[in-house]
Amino acid sequence: MKIGFIGTGVMGAAMAQHLLLAGNELYVYNRTKSKTDALVANGATYCDTPKAIAEHSEIVFSMVGYPKDVREIYFGENGALKAKGSGKIFVDMTTSEPDLAVEIYEAAKKIGSESLDAPVSGGDIGAKNASLTIMVGGDAAVYEQLVPLFEKLGKTIAYQGKAGSGQHTKMANQIAIAGTMTAMTELLVYANQAGLDVEKVLNTVGGGSAATWSMTNYAPRILREDFTPGFFVKHFIKDLGIALGESAKMGISLPATAGAKALYDQLANQGYENDGTQALIKLWWKDGHRPHQ
Repeated sequence: MKIGFIGTGVMGAAMAQHLLLAGNELYVYNRTKSKTDALVANGATYCDTPKAIAEHSEIVFSMVGYPKDVREIYFGENGALKAKGSGKIFVDMTTSEPDLAVEIYEAAKKIGSESLDAPVSGGDIGAKNASLTIMVGGDAAVYEQLVPLFEKLGKTIAYQGKAGSGQHTKMANQIAIAGTMTAMTELLVYANQAGLDVEKVLNTVGGGSAATWSMTNYAPRILREDFTPGFFVKHFIKDLGIALGESAKMGISLPATAGAKALYDQLANQGYENDGTQALIKLWWKDGHRPHQ
């Protein structure tokens, strides 16, 4: 199958690699071309615009940073939707705005193609291990066609409903993650300040009802002072901003999510926007160094 992949960053490169290893003919594009080098070395073909990607491919996946990037790669002068030919399927896996997902869906229909919004959860670990959670919006029949490819990328794959529903589901996911990240961080700060053996505390509470994915995956990184991004602070702020914006449109208030975003905004303002989300601890521990009691 001829597959295009737009956006080969922290997660996209690993996802594209899985599709390549599955025996597909892969075409890749990234704004910073060097980030496609490893894929090209493994047999992928580089294209210099999203439009060119779409013209070479039957199915186009995209995984970029922000809604403005999504808009550019689909609707820009050399956007994927400007490609010649119909019958293509566009799959945006970026966490983006539900309304933009609907706009892409409608534009794809007008040119005789299809579109799905399919944001993911699981970070760099999930991308590398092909264990992502994939939340899909669009037409059910199109989703069914893509399931075999989604299974190369993730373990939990679920159709959520009409166009935009995948993005709304991802917002619900990020609302939950906001709570588990702040809880995990404050747990560490409290346990350390109380003079406890922090690793023992994590093993204990992690074996009970307080266990979360954030605690299992990010607490060990914090204790190793590893703040490399499995998921960027700046992208999490973007996601929480979308969630709060959508909530406001629906007339609901999410004070805990707003509080989490305020903390991450503070972290970014201190210069840590390109760290991983586990860098939240730096609001309490200077540069992430654990104070010993």
